[in-house]
Amino acid sequence: MRNNIVHQGAGELTYEIRGIVEVAEKIKGLGQEIYWENIGDPVAKGYQIPEWIKDMVKKAIDDNKSFAYNPTKGLLETRNFLMKKRNSKGGAKITAEDICFFNGLGDAISKVYTYLKKEARVIGPSPAYSTHSSAEGAHAGYPHITYNLLPEKNWLPDLNDLRNKIKYNPAISGILIINPDNPTGMVYPKKVLQEMVKIAKEYDLFIVSDEIYCNVAHDKKKMTALAEIIGDVPGIAMKGISKEFPWPGSRCGWIEIYNKDKDEIFAKYVKSIVNAKMLEVCSTTLPQSVIPAIMSDPRYESHLEERRKFYKKRAGMAFDILKKVQGIISPKAAGAFYVSTVFKDGVLNGRQTLKIKNDKVRKFVEEKTANGVSPDKRFVYYLMGATGICVVPLSGFNCNLQGFRATLLESDDSKFKWIFETLGKKIGEYLKS
Repeated sequence: MRNNIVHQGAGELTYEIRGIVEVAEKIKGLGQEIYWENIGDPVAKGYQIPEWIKDMVKKAIDDNKSFAYNPTKGLLETRNFLMKKRNSKGGAKITAEDICFFNGLGDAISKVYTYLKKEARVIGPSPAYSTHSSAEGAHAGYPHITYNLLPEKNWLPDLNDLRNKIKYNPAISGILIINPDNPTGMVYPKKVLQEMVKIAKEYDLFIVSDEIYCNVAHDKKKMTALAEIIGDVPGIAMKGISKEFPWPGSRCGWIEIYNKDKDEIFAKYVKSIVNAKMLEVCSTTLPQSVIPAIMSDPRYESHLEERRKFYKKRAGMAFDILKKVQGIISPKAAGAFYVSTVFKDGVLNGRQTLKIKNDKVRKFVEEKTANGVSPDKRFVYYLMGATGICVVPLSGFNCNLQGFRATLLESDDSKFKWIFETLGKKIGEYLKS
């Protein structure tokens, strides 16, 4: 090319959750059945959407307005509904103008980081959710800055690590929280969130809280939303319907903006995000239009409670199996539908293998790992080759820990038990090889 047209941050754009699919598809093509534990899609794992929710969507389709544009920030009726829902719970108060819809939180995340000043950084948790870490790193043209989540302490954040990195890096302008966390399934305790708000206030930062899983925290009483404890600190909460209806294919999420009147710079920044959305005209109309009817239906809370109980049961089953396995740390998930497992220091050596019966698959895995890959990715490839179970290497979540993330979504009890018992068995075989 006449000029280098590649963005400085292009190298930061990685998404191992879907990246692993390419390898899995090749293994599948060689004759090994694949069990997809890499991505958080309840529908793809067999969950049946309640008929009453489907009926409301069908009814909305009959309204011609569902096929039209809507205001840039979203349908006013829906924003008013969400405003009243938020304000009824105490904490930060918002207006309908403090809510803006996006085509899924991926769209919102992209805008939130893209329209930051290039030199302004947002520090996030590690292990990191790839969409956040990639977008933030790409915006800056440098690797994402992180604070550590500690597997030996049930994935709670290291607040000393967070404070020190903020103190000695004046470019940090915001703190990212993912609550409940992806990929670990940790739910931030209220006291920890309050301390993080204090740090933000002390260093004059804003907070971004990704709360897409807020209604599938396994114990509803232990989930604390940012709005409840933010005080007068500027902040953005990210919410959506993909995980709780669940309707991931709707690509429907929104942000709630807190305390923009408290800081002129933050207000200008938020305005730039909305203006960027204006260039796209609006987000998809249909899923927005059904939110008030579905969320206000008496059946909705029982629907959510059913999902919480299901994921809590799955988390308990996975924990009971994996806690017996030597050489790993696998805290019990408290929210969302993921479990992350870490190999203890020194147990991986980069030479371990698993027996793969299919010769073509074995050869492919051997070739794939011959030139050196991260130790946890090596395990994931051999696991797929030997069993067909597709999990995501933890090193793909912007962290130095070696491990993997699996989902808790399998709807068939016997298959779920087989997956995690097989995981435990194969970890033992791998570490002894």
